[in-house]
Amino acid sequence: TSAKTLANTYGVPKELLAKILQTLAKEGIIHAVKGPTGGYRLSIDPKTINMTELFEIIEGPMGIMDCYFDSGCDKIEGCTIRVPINRINDSIREMFNNMTLAEVTHS
Repeated sequence: TSAKTLANTYGVPKELLAKILQTLAKEGIIHAVKGPTGGYRLSIDPKTINMTELFEIIEGPMGIMDCYFDSGCDKIEGCTIRVPINRINDSIREMFNNMTLAEVTHS
């Protein structure tokens, strides 16, 4: 599928989509195909990558708060929401870990 078609279909700005596609290609998830029926194709079996992995390739570490990964916050000692927020984050990560690209795309 072409970048233009993807951008129009999903309402994603072309510049943003171009960066995402570039990142996915660099990581070997997709590859460009030239020619009249060209565009982008998956380079991997969609059953082999979970949504956490895919998300983190595009966005970086998946956490709803930075303190999930880094305890550099100066308020960490008295923080009353870190534990519940981390539990929520763990649940979200577990759900994404158990969901493959194939399931999302019905491949």
